[in-house]
Amino acid sequence: MIFVKKNRLTHSVLGLSLSMLVAGTALLSPQAASAATSTTNGAVAAATATATSTSRADSIVRTAKSYIGDVTYRYGTRNTSRLILDCSAYTQLVFSKNGIKLPWGSKAQAKLGTRVSKKTSLSKGDLVMFSTSTPGRINHVGIYIGNGQFISNTASSGVVIRSMTSGYWKDRFIMGRHL
Repeated sequence: MIFVKKNRLTHSVLGLSLSMLVAGTALLSPQAASAATSTTNGAVAAATATATSTSRADSIVRTAKSYIGDVTYRYGTRNTSRLILDCSAYTQLVFSKNGIKLPWGSKAQAKLGTRVSKKTSLSKGDLVMFSTSTPGRINHVGIYIGNGQFISNTASSGVVIRSMTSGYWKDRFIMGRHL
């Protein structure tokens, strides 16, 4: 059976199902058994990939939240030793703590990974880009944490969690980037 620390029930059920499928292949013809085994191996690989990306996203969110109350915002600043950062230096720091290199600057970060156009298609750990001044022009970046919320370093409040579905940020979303 497959046991993974996060989401044990899903992986236990998947592991049990896969075990039963492999055991049942002994009753099949050699060709059917081979097909069932390769399907099983594919399912295991898919489950492992999902678990890995889920745990990576959870780690990114945990790291991002760990800086609440500790970071001072200053536009155009990237002083990681004193935790004086702008929004993109903050995302750069969070991702670097998780082994992912990002360039500095929200516009540069907006060129990475795969574009996510709809808020409803975002995944935990995705970068989210906003326009806070000129409509349509990216000048703020944060990290999607799920349930319509993101975390970012802001001039008004430092590192905070905000809603993307109501209030100030609702109509300022431009796109997400899945890394």
